[in-house]
Amino acid sequence: MIRERLRELGLELPEPVPSLYQYVPVVVHEGIAYISGQVPRVDGKLPFVGKVGVDVTIEQARELAKICVLKGLSSLEAEIGSLDRVERVLKVTGYVQSTDGFNQQPQVIDAASELLEQIFGEQGRHARTAVGAAELPGNTPVEIDFMIAVRR
Repeated sequence: MIRERLRELGLELPEPVPSLYQYVPVVVHEGIAYISGQVPRVDGKLPFVGKVGVDVTIEQARELAKICVLKGLSSLEAEIGSLDRVERVLKVTGYVQSTDGFNQQPQVIDAASELLEQIFGEQGRHARTAVGAAELPGNTPVEIDFMIAVRR
């Protein structure tokens, strides 16, 4: 059902990527999936690098946020078998590598929130934090992690 919805939206999940460091991509505990921070690499590379507001535009950062969502869902599906088991997106935390004076982090992370709602409907609406960061791994402009309730 969710795979059909993704096709209707013209979206495709990337192949899940194993962690590069000492963590696991997803931990499921008592019906909650904790999805590690997703960096928007495509074929191993970041489409844009640097700070939003100087090196990267808001629109470019919004596209990166959408890639983070798709990567997170790919990791989740690999862990739980099917995205049809998603009961509700609970929380999204988005980090935006920002230049001094940039304060539009919510506008960037809105792209992720909007996409989750498009995919899951009302169950995609969630609590959220959008944080400005001085530096992020690999000079990525955006990193996002998720908490998602899954059916057992």
